[in-house]
Amino acid sequence: MREIIMIRELRRIQEFVREELGYETSGHDYTHITRVVSLSRTILKGEQADEQLVLVAAYLHDVSDDKVTTNPKAKRGAMINKLREIGYDQIFIDKVFDIIDNMSFSANLKTKHKLSIEGQIVQDADRLDAIGAIGIARTFYFGGHFGEAMYNPHIMPRTGMDKSEYRKRGTVINHFYEKLLNLKDQMNTPTAKKLAEHRQQVMLDFLHEFMDEWNGQA
Repeated sequence: MREIIMIRELRRIQEFVREELGYETSGHDYTHITRVVSLSRTILKGEQADEQLVLVAAYLHDVSDDKVTTNPKAKRGAMINKLREIGYDQIFIDKVFDIIDNMSFSANLKTKHKLSIEGQIVQDADRLDAIGAIGIARTFYFGGHFGEAMYNPHIMPRTGMDKSEYRKRGTVINHFYEKLLNLKDQMNTPTAKKLAEHRQQVMLDFLHEFMDEWNGQA
């Protein structure tokens, strides 16, 4: 019976997120959410964790992100209201937001937050969707959305950034060196670490081919 109730609750969250992100155009849309949820389910098989907490956080993790909304506070309020409406108590809601607030790459640039195992799973799933072939596609989609240059050999990748510096526009190719190629070694769970190996190689092969073609060598 509890499993049936959880499925119903998740469907209501799913509908809410589809309404919020269905038309998002920076690569953080509903299809991204469904992949993160699917990857979270895969990682869950190898971990002892609260499945419901993982899946709720996976569905909601981008709704109030400042990359996709100009009013994060309002979106956060809408999320809280929806969770309360569905019947989640404040303790559960606080756990969801502890994950959402502390899992992002930008939130961990200067201080690495200690996440629960549930948070680690969602973080890994989100980061896996940022690398590999999908990661390459999303990176160029995101860069085009915000008008970034594809590549400029005179602009070097940045290091030692805080969140405000990270949010400043660079180039699409530099984003691989500033973030994406670092994610493999930041995975938390054994399953994610294994999946990240192949996706890392896909990106390295792409970048090698890109540079060859950019320089007229291929």
